[in-house]
Amino acid sequence: MATPAAAPAPPNPNPVPGDPPPEPESPLPTTSIDPTPSGDEESDDSSSVSSASSTPTAKAAAAGGVGAEKADSAAKDLLHISFNQDYGCFAAGTTSGFRIYNCDPLREIFRRDLASAGDNGGGGGIGVVEMLFRCNILALVGGGDNPHYPPNKVMIWDDHQSRCIGELSFRSPVRGVRLRRDRIVVVLENKVFVYNFADLKLMHQIETAPNPKGLCAVSQQPGSIVLVCPGAQKGQVRVEHYGARKTKFINAHASRVACFALSQDGRLIATASSKGTLVRIYNAAEGNLLQEVRRGADRAEIYSLAFSNNLQYLAVSSDKGTIHVFNLKINVGLTTNDKPLPAPDPDVPHIGPSLSFIKGVLPKYFHSEWSVAQFRLHEGEQYIVAFGHEKNTVAVVGMDGSFYKCQFDPVNGGEMLQLECFNFLKPSDQP
Repeated sequence: MATPAAAPAPPNPNPVPGDPPPEPESPLPTTSIDPTPSGDEESDDSSSVSSASSTPTAKAAAAGGVGAEKADSAAKDLLHISFNQDYGCFAAGTTSGFRIYNCDPLREIFRRDLASAGDNGGGGGIGVVEMLFRCNILALVGGGDNPHYPPNKVMIWDDHQSRCIGELSFRSPVRGVRLRRDRIVVVLENKVFVYNFADLKLMHQIETAPNPKGLCAVSQQPGSIVLVCPGAQKGQVRVEHYGARKTKFINAHASRVACFALSQDGRLIATASSKGTLVRIYNAAEGNLLQEVRRGADRAEIYSLAFSNNLQYLAVSSDKGTIHVFNLKINVGLTTNDKPLPAPDPDVPHIGPSLSFIKGVLPKYFHSEWSVAQFRLHEGEQYIVAFGHEKNTVAVVGMDGSFYKCQFDPVNGGEMLQLECFNFLKPSDQP
C-alpha cells in the first residue's frame, strides 16, 4: 500500500529563497527544461554512467585511446535508459545520478551527480528516470548496488529547484513509473497505482499478473486517459479507458506478455510475448486484432516497441540485435469500426482467406508480414528504439552507451542507412 507524503505545491520556475511556495493557478507542471549543454555545466557536475555488461559498438567506442576507455568504464555504470513521451529526449540513470539528452541533434542537456550531493549519506544510484516531455519535473527511483533513494519510493524531482518536492512510498520495490501531465502511474510487481498529479491523491489501483519489468503505458493526449498494463492472467493485457469508465481485457498471447506499446492517442496497442516471434496490433477501444507481423522465426526477447507519430509504422528492438520497422496497414481514422481479424490461435500467425487452403502445409512464417526495413547491431546488447522527428528516421539508444540515427526507405525497404553514431557517455572533455 502506498503512503504518499504530504502533497507538494507545484514548482515555481523562479523560486525566491525563503519565500513559501505559492498556491499556483494551474497544478500541472508545464515549464520547459532549460537546454543547457553539458559543456556549460560546472566542472564538479560530472558523473560516470553504467550499463548492462557487453562490448560497446565499434563506432560508438571509436573515440579511441583514453577517451574510449573512459566511455567504456562509464557504460558499466549505466542502470537505465528511456525515451520521453514524444521521443525528443532520452534519460539515463547511472550509479551516480542521472543525465538528460536531446535526440536531434544529440547533445547532453544536463546531468545531476547525486553521489556527491550528500543529502542522504548513500550512493547515487538511480534505477528509473521518467521524464514528462521537456518539463522540469521528473520521477526518480533509486537503483543499483548503492541507490540514492530507497527502491520502494518514487521521488518527484523539480530540476529548477534541484531537489525533490514530493514522494510516494510503497511496501515493495517500484518496477516502473509513467507520467502524463495530470497523472502519475507507479508499477509494482503485482499492482499498478494511479495518482492525481496535482495533489498525489490515489485515484485507482489495479491487481496484475507478476510484472517484474514494470510494463505499463499511458496515453498522452489531454482529456482522454487510456492506461495499459498486464492483466491478471498470463498473456493478457488490461486496458483502462478512464474517460468512458470502461475496462477491456485482451487475451493477446498464450505465453507471458513481454512487451507492449500504446500509441500517444490511446487508439492502438502493440504486444509481444515471451516467444518474441510475433507482434500483434490491437484496437484499444474494442480489443480487436487489427494486424499481425513477424519479427523472425527464432525466439527472442523483445526490448521495445514504438509507434510512429502518424501511426504508419511500428519499430521493434530485441536481443537479436536487429531493429525492425513494419508497415501498419490500418485505417487509423476508423480503428473503432474496423472489421476485426478472427481471434488468433495463441502465438500462431493469422492466415488470410486466400492462403487458408495451404494452412499446415507451408511453414507458418511463410504467411507472415515481415518488416519493411532493418538495422543490424550487436546481438545480445539491449537497445531501445523510437521514431525520429525527421521523416522516415529512427533513433536507437543502447545500454552500451551507443546512440544511432538511421533512415529507412518506406518504398524499397531493406537495410536502413546509418546517419549518425555516437557514444553518449563519452566524457565531455573528449573531442
